[in-house]
Amino acid sequence: MKISVIDPIPTAIERTKLILFQPFDLGKWFKLGFCAFLAMLGEGGGGGGGGGQGGDGKSEGPEFDPVWQWIQENLTFILSIAVALFVVGCLLGLLIIWLSSRGKFMFIDGIVHNRGAVVAPWREYQMEGNSLFWFRVVFGFCCFLLFVVLMAGCVLIAMPSIRSGEFGSSAVLALVIGIPLMILFVISAGLINMCLTHFVVPIMYLRRIGVMSAWSEFRHQILAGRIGTFILYFLFQIVIGIAIGILALVGTCLTCCLTIVPYLGTVILLPLFVFARSYHLYFLQQFGTEWHFFSDKLAPSVNDKAPPEKSS
Repeated sequence: MKISVIDPIPTAIERTKLILFQPFDLGKWFKLGFCAFLAMLGEGGGGGGGGGQGGDGKSEGPEFDPVWQWIQENLTFILSIAVALFVVGCLLGLLIIWLSSRGKFMFIDGIVHNRGAVVAPWREYQMEGNSLFWFRVVFGFCCFLLFVVLMAGCVLIAMPSIRSGEFGSSAVLALVIGIPLMILFVISAGLINMCLTHFVVPIMYLRRIGVMSAWSEFRHQILAGRIGTFILYFLFQIVIGIAIGILALVGTCLTCCLTIVPYLGTVILLPLFVFARSYHLYFLQQFGTEWHFFSDKLAPSVNDKAPPEKSS
């Protein structure tokens, strides 16, 4: 059985044209764009870093003393605010993961059935969405713990240098051990997340099963004996990602940065997202007729209340 990373490209392009332009339906764009927005919620990175001031530690002075004194006097209040913000942040993060987990199935449903539906797939894939949600929560927590352990280990190794205030051999050893382990950790987590998004979620959608059962099917029926094929696939995803990034940048420039507006940007760049997801599904279809997501003849439907077809 020939598995190609190139062959799904033209079919994914044709699928994108069929869904979004044959015919063009603005209402369908906004509904399918909302599903795509939910599916990618929280996955757009962003953030800034801050820097501290170095020196000899002699910056303390009359201007700093009142601030430090106020912090000491209001430490309980400050810690209470910090804890409250942490709890709110965790709850908000869980909400985003829950919404995006359900949204991933809604977006696939819109592509498979060529429709802009929100209510029907939201209800239809409740079980699969909740299963995915709990897996992502546990996986994220495990990644956080592993990151903390790696950082703590590096700090312990470098402790002699930290205590002496010099960049000594222990600090060098911490970097020599820590940097490769951190790179390996980031790559491993990224590959697991890519397999989850590109393959496990579509398998859950097609088979109507939970996340662990879908992982088992992926390992035994898709991945087994095809490590080389998937290495090529992951490398090719870098190429596709670069191409999509360039097109998104062009779209941002042409629309005067409207694409950075949440949801509206997803609607504007919807062809890129539909193509990317269609590519994943057509790649999976190469593994046999039991992995077909699309029928030979598609009947366009934009009825939000119509029940979705069952995949067998």
